[in-house]
Amino acid sequence: MNKDNTRRRFIQASGTMALGIMGVPAIVSGRNDVFNSFGNLDISSLFESNREDALRIAERVMEKCVLDRILPPTPPMKHHWVQPGGPYYLGQWIWDTMFVVDLLAILPDKKELIREIFQNYWDFQDRWNDTVPDFAQDMITVAIKTFPQELRMFSQIPILAWGLERVYSRNGDKELLKQCLPRLEKWHDWYWRERDVTNIGMVTIGSYSGDIQHARWETFDYECNMDDLTLQKHPTRRNQLEGNWYGDMWVTGNTAYLIMGEKSLVRLAEEIGDMGMASRRKPFIEKAVNAMRRYMWDEEAGTFLSVKMDTMEKIPVATISSWVPLAAGVPTAAMAKRMAEELGSEAWQTPVPVPTVDPRDPRWLSNRFWRGDTWPPTNYQIASGLAAYGYKELAAKIADANVENAIKNGLNEHYDSISGKPLGVKDYCMAATIATMMLDGLTKKYTLKIAGK
Repeated sequence: MNKDNTRRRFIQASGTMALGIMGVPAIVSGRNDVFNSFGNLDISSLFESNREDALRIAERVMEKCVLDRILPPTPPMKHHWVQPGGPYYLGQWIWDTMFVVDLLAILPDKKELIREIFQNYWDFQDRWNDTVPDFAQDMITVAIKTFPQELRMFSQIPILAWGLERVYSRNGDKELLKQCLPRLEKWHDWYWRERDVTNIGMVTIGSYSGDIQHARWETFDYECNMDDLTLQKHPTRRNQLEGNWYGDMWVTGNTAYLIMGEKSLVRLAEEIGDMGMASRRKPFIEKAVNAMRRYMWDEEAGTFLSVKMDTMEKIPVATISSWVPLAAGVPTAAMAKRMAEELGSEAWQTPVPVPTVDPRDPRWLSNRFWRGDTWPPTNYQIASGLAAYGYKELAAKIADANVENAIKNGLNEHYDSISGKPLGVKDYCMAATIATMMLDGLTKKYTLKIAGK
């Protein structure tokens, strides 16, 4: 394809990838070939705990949120893939999947299966690259949708390298690293090129479709800080007939996740002796950390805030992405202390913390999607960040509250941050992080470890 395509030809060519085909195999539900391969294995025998209820919830996590989420090849995916859960999540997402492969790596003889799951991303990258101009090369879509669904022309929270490192830490599969690292570096290069559009060290959100909601879907999609988001043309690339594809704000959460991913890339590259890759990635980390500290830190709010691109003015509402920098190691020690003070305050310590927006904001509702509810995966990563900075008591308070609520109300996509009532899809894959909180030693009331380790 001629890489000087106009926007119209770019979108038309990309759209052909989303056309349905006749005779596509139906998606299998319920227990699948992966689960059945374990025969009569008692999944609870994988773990040891101080409490029976913790063992039972961990057993359900492995059965319902991990093994039941893995399905056989379904076009366009040629390999086993991860379905998050529910009848309308028909595809393999980016960040949802990483919490599944993390726990899948605990199980024996699953290295090849995990390689298959990651290969779906690289196969998509190849299909995508066959249709798009140079500037769009190497994107990975938010979700590789099963045919005949529409192709998604935007990406998602850049967490793949973090997930790869989690898998490697559990199963030591260097062949997986060799398979994935070159592709991941290309995706990260796409992220900086197409989302850090002024080369400042922070990233925005966007979509080649020009649909503003598609852009929001690249991150925590209904956050209050994005209520006034607009899409605009690329600020410096003027030789293309482009559309309004790029957001007008720097996004705290996605920038922090990209830093987290870059740190994983450095460590994994060093593991396989690719010092060139490690050297290439380190400047991105330094630049982004400095930019976040300079432009996004807000001492009064006690956290990081997203920023308007044109004025560099902070958007005055703290949301769940404000706390992700803890997990990425972005704050200084003094910043982390201030964040722990704020996060431990009465405002943020709802009965099931952490709410997805500051409860003092008039738009907050305890059961609203990313606007006051609470999610296990973000709570897990926030608790991880707090513990890494030495605030283990606060981390345990958050983690224990989430585990206790899941034991009481079941595993769900998200919850009401006041009542703890389950919301969204039952046994959704990211609820797997209820077990991960315990396995990572973040909880105090509940202990869980892999048997024999």
